[in-house]
Amino acid sequence: MTTKILMPALSPTMEDGTLAKWLVKEGDTVSAGDLLAEIETDKATMEFEAVDEGTIGKLLVADGTEGVKVNTPIAVLLEDGETADDIGETASQASPPAQKDAPAATADTAKVIESPAAPARDGDRVFASPLARRIAAEKGLDLQSIKGTGPRGRIIKADVVDTEPEDAPAPTANVETPKSVAPSAAMPSGATADTVAKMYEGRAYEEIALDGMRKTIAARLTEAKQSIPHFYLRRDVRLDALLAFRGELNAQLESRGVKLSVNDFIIKACALALQAVPDANAVWAGDRILRLKPSDVAVAVAIDGGLFTPVLKDAELKSLSALSAEMKELAGRARDRKLAPHEYQGGSFAISNLGMFGIDSFDAVINPPHGAILAVGAGVRKPVAGKDGEVAVATVMSVTLSVDHRVIDGALGAQLLQQIVDHLENPMVMLA
Repeated sequence: MTTKILMPALSPTMEDGTLAKWLVKEGDTVSAGDLLAEIETDKATMEFEAVDEGTIGKLLVADGTEGVKVNTPIAVLLEDGETADDIGETASQASPPAQKDAPAATADTAKVIESPAAPARDGDRVFASPLARRIAAEKGLDLQSIKGTGPRGRIIKADVVDTEPEDAPAPTANVETPKSVAPSAAMPSGATADTVAKMYEGRAYEEIALDGMRKTIAARLTEAKQSIPHFYLRRDVRLDALLAFRGELNAQLESRGVKLSVNDFIIKACALALQAVPDANAVWAGDRILRLKPSDVAVAVAIDGGLFTPVLKDAELKSLSALSAEMKELAGRARDRKLAPHEYQGGSFAISNLGMFGIDSFDAVINPPHGAILAVGAGVRKPVAGKDGEVAVATVMSVTLSVDHRVIDGALGAQLLQQIVDHLENPMVMLA
């Protein structure tokens, strides 16, 4: 019996993805565990494995196809003795409607059953891919007037990308005028992509399409800044004791190939501070607050075109050298976009360190549902007043704690930041 391979759900929140590249071709024989394709989610490119053996009878989705819904058939697998002719035998059978509450499949297979050809329109409904709808909205096209060339008459990208408003035939008289489409959140109020482009006519520019990661970053940070009541707490940290202690430790750890960074100490200090102020180790969950027991600390890692926030779980229990090794490993795989979703989701607290880029101080945007994020600036040599009132020179690092006021009140946030500063200025305590 022919089987169909479905678009996998590679994370709990994944609804669709891009089939970036097939690693097999029609006629190839595969076994369980063989790599079939590379799938792009909003955050990563992940390899998709076969769970059964057979011969690839047909690839239903082409390389580079965007917006492939989870559980959509993407290929047909033939069993021993079957041929491509067997695929057509089931094509005329109608498939049952998809159940909304059905669990997402990761690599499920089933009978190859395709819906019969259907018109592109069902009453006032127009069948079009999400990408085609977005392009049509940006160009001001009426989807009712466009003939789809996709499966079952569906309107796809190719149908709208080269169509201009004046090229599209006028809608028939009995078609209701479509409602205006709200402008993209990335555009100035009321402006479309074409409107913005016209502002720069005659100027040289390169148009860069948004990939899944950039779309997600734009959506999440817009939501975060608009919906989370941020407030900010700022402190200066004297780093001289930490830098001296770090130098001593690195000298002793050199034979083991371990080299601790200042960021490793910051991760540990934040993890211990969350344990010292447990009420601040919390996240916003819509109609409630979740207070975590472990210190799961996320750390922002810049990559080409965006960033990841891999999470170091149980950071309060790990040694500095263990945190350092784990952070290096996670950061390396983040830059290669090889992190699994469970490695960058979760946590209650995040760290964003731009000090290594020479930034003195900045305010970071909270990554929901986290309760807070620490923005770390560069250590700078500057004059400071000593305990005896005399002026001395010290290495000072500015930090800013961005706090979700729904989760953490001002005094509680101040206690958390005080604990972070105390641990960084007294680094030997972190080994106790």
